[in-house]
Amino acid sequence: MLYRGLRLAARAAPQLAHYNVSALRQLPIQFQHVRNYADIKVKVPQMAESISEGTLKQWNKAVGDFVEQDEEIATIETDKIDVAVNAPEAGVIKEFFANEEDTVVVGQDLVLLESGGAPSGDKSAAEPKESAPEKPAEPEKAPESKPEESKPAPAAPAAPAPPKKESPAPKQESKAAPEKPATLGNREEKRVKMNRMRLRIAERLKQSQNTAASLTTFQEVDMSALMAFRSKYKDEVLKKTGTKLGFNGAFARASVLAMRDVPAVNASIEGPNGGDTIVYRDYVDISIAVATEKGLVTPVVRNVESLDLVGIERSIADLGKKARDNKLTIEDMAGGTFTISNGGVFGSLMGTPIINLPQTAVLGLHAIKERAVVVNGKIEARPMMYLALTYDHRLLDGREAVTFLVKVKEYIEDPAKMLL
Repeated sequence: MLYRGLRLAARAAPQLAHYNVSALRQLPIQFQHVRNYADIKVKVPQMAESISEGTLKQWNKAVGDFVEQDEEIATIETDKIDVAVNAPEAGVIKEFFANEEDTVVVGQDLVLLESGGAPSGDKSAAEPKESAPEKPAEPEKAPESKPEESKPAPAAPAAPAPPKKESPAPKQESKAAPEKPATLGNREEKRVKMNRMRLRIAERLKQSQNTAASLTTFQEVDMSALMAFRSKYKDEVLKKTGTKLGFNGAFARASVLAMRDVPAVNASIEGPNGGDTIVYRDYVDISIAVATEKGLVTPVVRNVESLDLVGIERSIADLGKKARDNKLTIEDMAGGTFTISNGGVFGSLMGTPIINLPQTAVLGLHAIKERAVVVNGKIEARPMMYLALTYDHRLLDGREAVTFLVKVKEYIEDPAKMLL
């Protein structure tokens, strides 16, 4: 068939009579009987406008492995998220152009891939490996030789004689014994290079301290009403919407309402030399701080002012899951006009959060603890939480900051107000 196809091709194109591989590639599809797999160089993908390089953190495949189309080959760590490198086509990996922990840039050659279907010999090659253990015939012969070896075994009793010569050995051990107590515990050190995300977090936090005139004000809030509200409606909401009611959504909603009275909390300072322009916004994008294994990330819930309580909770839950599954995108992280950080989930009683520039303020939530408080002249045990608002004093004065925090407290202690 190949010969006949070549003859037909030669009639149609005489210049292809002396055929070779390159000539065959120019033939019509019906004449291409020769295997024609192309080599593809997979490059470092585009990440974001602000990210041009990353660290090759892990190869998920090895040279010689077959990969399906869109299967993940490698993971690149950036200062914000991890980026997956996927195979553009199915094929076999022929070569890597970088090693793990190398710095790679966008557009750089990363993998040489021979495109094509899965090798048909893979399945058959696996079968002989399974049949290999069928060679226990040799071990069967071994036990026959064991009884023969057991005959000279009577000569073994001659071995116990040496113990007499070993008697002086304990004297040598007793000399070495005093050396062990000299070690006073383990004093080893381990040095681990900071990952890109941790380095970026450190850089931004120090930048915030060096730029903003940070000041923190505190309030305590009685969580009784909100806890009762949540306890009453959480099962109904979960059944109807599939969303669990938490506390972050309520504080986000309370913050949005408080911003109507103090809009500067949602503003920012921009411009050269530290900034000379105040930017006020009619939308609220709240960054929710989420702790992950690699560090603190702040995915953004957008247009919170247009969401109800359940909608806010659903968005927060979705972003939290993406963060824990390492599936956040650059779009999930970009922007943010205000931040809520809940250290109470880890048991923090009180703390002073750091502003996430260029934002102006960050609200810190803490652990709920039963404390004795005076209610209508009587001492009662109430579930109390300390709130902390760290704000940029360049834009917010104490009056505005305290007013905002008191408004949040009032909404939390009377959740019905948030529905008005």
